[in-house]
Amino acid sequence: MSQPIELTLEQQFSIRSFATQVQHMSPEQAKEFLVNLYEQMVVREATYKELLKHQWGLDSGSSWA
Repeated sequence: MSQPIELTLEQQFSIRSFATQVQHMSPEQAKEFLVNLYEQMVVREATYKELLKHQWGLDSGSSWA
């Protein structure tokens, strides 16, 4: 990817809103939230991999990982 992805105004607003929410959390809340967010990212990545394997026909007993 040679050019950075540009975010929409809605996405930029969402990030700004998220930052504001995090600033108002206690350190304990922020840590718990971060762990939950990371778990969601891992699940999303695994889901994308499974969807791509299925879409590309790699899920039918192939040895591709």
